[in-house]
Amino acid sequence: MQKHFTGLWRHPNFLKLWVGETVSLLGSQVTFLAMPLTAAMTLNATPLQMGTLGTVQYIPWLLVGLLAGAWVDRLRRRPVMVAADLGRTVLLGLIPLAAVAGILRMEHLYVVGFLVGILNVLFDVAYAAYLPTLVPRDHLVEGNSKLQVSASIAEISGPGLAGGLVQLVTAPLAVAVDALSFLVSALSLTWIGTPEPKPAPTDDSRNILAEIREGLRLVFSNPILRAFALASVTTNFFVDVHLAVFVLYATRELGISPVILGSIYALGAVGGLLGSLVAERLVKWQGLGQVIVGAQILVTLAVLVIPLSGRQFWIAVPLIVIAEALWGFAVVVYVVNTVSLRQAITPNQFQGRVTASLRFVTWGVAPLGFLLGGILGETIGLQATLLVAVAGPLLSVACLVLSPVPGLREPPTPEPITAPTATAP
Repeated sequence: MQKHFTGLWRHPNFLKLWVGETVSLLGSQVTFLAMPLTAAMTLNATPLQMGTLGTVQYIPWLLVGLLAGAWVDRLRRRPVMVAADLGRTVLLGLIPLAAVAGILRMEHLYVVGFLVGILNVLFDVAYAAYLPTLVPRDHLVEGNSKLQVSASIAEISGPGLAGGLVQLVTAPLAVAVDALSFLVSALSLTWIGTPEPKPAPTDDSRNILAEIREGLRLVFSNPILRAFALASVTTNFFVDVHLAVFVLYATRELGISPVILGSIYALGAVGGLLGSLVAERLVKWQGLGQVIVGAQILVTLAVLVIPLSGRQFWIAVPLIVIAEALWGFAVVVYVVNTVSLRQAITPNQFQGRVTASLRFVTWGVAPLGFLLGGILGETIGLQATLLVAVAGPLLSVACLVLSPVPGLREPPTPEPITAPTATAP
């Protein structure tokens, strides 16, 4: 029987990381729906307030993203992740407490969203840098695929759980599930027995800004990483315009209840699960570059279908489910292959900075996207705003097509790219 369990199935410390992250992702999916529903249904938020809520959650990537990358590369990554998990447990726990006390306001959501956003930055940078030190380099695709399976399962079950909890105990109290999930993640990380390698020795006299510049230069001097950065910037900006108003569009214009909205997300996430299972096989069949470009084309189609589904409930909902499934499938296929490629070609001592640099430019636009979405939602309407959002994925396809990416048949051999020469402080 044991022969059937190979690869990372026989890596106990990866399994501990996987279990903790799976529980955390499930909780995060509850909050992904419960937080905007708290604003929209409990606090009667306007489109601009919904956009502002998204803005404060992602603006930490602009404020501390690059600094976090350089800082994480100077430290062991696992303690940073544990501290971030514990901090998020405390902060998210404040929302249901404020609701029970009858004092919950939009300002509370803004503050908690901003502080949790900072901890998300630290955790995500440390997490992406930690995985290549935990598993062999030739198992990175397998590791990222398994983690994406967890993400997809969480996306299937989380929104349905969130919708039921919102209906049963109200949206603010549903956020407590996410707070507990981060505690489970912290415990799982502390049980990992593999000693983490010491960070590469650094000259403490060096200016941390010089190290940040190294990470940015490493990204934009490499044509593959540069293409990913440009494609993700355009996609993320306009997808966040979409996300700023979608919950309002679904609940107010289509009359979708929290339970049905959660079910739509859950059914749509089945596509993400399928994508995580076949991402590696698609590359062997079609080639890496074609799969990546094809995935972005599918994202474009999915984002377009949603606002074109109309306002007839029984027509719009099935079309939105199909679009969400297509979107989930394409995004996961894209992420598994691009993240694995990035991790494989980046030297370990630069993992944190490269991750932070990419996310600084790609997630750093999120606050602007959410803010623009809120403004457009109030000026041109919710459905028209969703149509504007289609521009992002369309532009990202052009960024990829005009790069070396379409010519990649398979991931290059795991040979680290040459690090740029350090700039003196």
